[in-house]
Amino acid sequence: MVVYQTGASMKDHRLTIIRNALNLAGETGSHKVFLFLNSLADFHWFLKAEHIHHAPIALVIPSDLAISSLEIKQAPAPVIRSWAGNQTRFSRIKYAFLHAVLQGVITIDSKVICVLGPGGKSHLDTITIHDLTHSWSEDFPFEVRSLIKNPAFPIIMAAIDIALDIGALGREGKSVGTTFVIGDERNVLEASHQLVFNPFKGYPKKERMIARPEVVESIKELAQLDGAIIITTDGAVEAAGRNLDAGRVNTKRLRGLGSRHRAAAGITRKTSAVAIVVSESTGKVTIFEKGSIVATLEPLISRRLV
Repeated sequence: MVVYQTGASMKDHRLTIIRNALNLAGETGSHKVFLFLNSLADFHWFLKAEHIHHAPIALVIPSDLAISSLEIKQAPAPVIRSWAGNQTRFSRIKYAFLHAVLQGVITIDSKVICVLGPGGKSHLDTITIHDLTHSWSEDFPFEVRSLIKNPAFPIIMAAIDIALDIGALGREGKSVGTTFVIGDERNVLEASHQLVFNPFKGYPKKERMIARPEVVESIKELAQLDGAIIITTDGAVEAAGRNLDAGRVNTKRLRGLGSRHRAAAGITRKTSAVAIVVSESTGKVTIFEKGSIVATLEPLISRRLV
């Protein structure tokens, strides 16, 4: 991963930066240039920049922008809808990569150039170069090849969106930490027990699907309970308030992390499930697979009391 940053002294350096990124893509054999746009005005600006429409660009835009599905379909470049909240720059990049693979824009072997600026701003000031086949640093772990091949990957991405919301906003102004465990539900349930009455017990499966907005809101409310939220491979919420009994992992990489993270590592080492942990103190989202951290995402905390 290589990072270039440039100061923007003129009114609009966007085209210059994009051209430089496209040149780098050609020199490095990169498959795509990810262009991060933060507003509707930025999106419409790109639509008018016709001379770069045939370039290997993919647009990354917040999911809450008021852009119709028809506009996205007719856009001259693939569009990746990103989590609407604000994240650190590297977190935005990692999230975009996950969704881009899910949408088929890139593969797990791609090389990608990213062009972005500060969250919520229109100017661009950073170019990064990434080879997804190479591991990132311990500060920015991103080892997701196995995760992407997981049959529950779309459900994992849906759970990540909820986790980012909880990490950034907490609940009712208070910080909240929680754990999601996705997949291999039979073994996960055998390796855990209820701490409190299961609020999802007795409801038909179709009413417990994570794609339902009312279920998402219930999850955010129930995240305040002690224990983990268990989700099936196909997206049904099986239980909340579940204690993980698989044993806690103690490794050098987990040093400084609390019992919630160690329990998540333990359940993913004992089963083939994936666990997502939201840190109560920082809001950071950590993804575990096979007993190890495979990725972290860093939402910027907003309207929550730490």
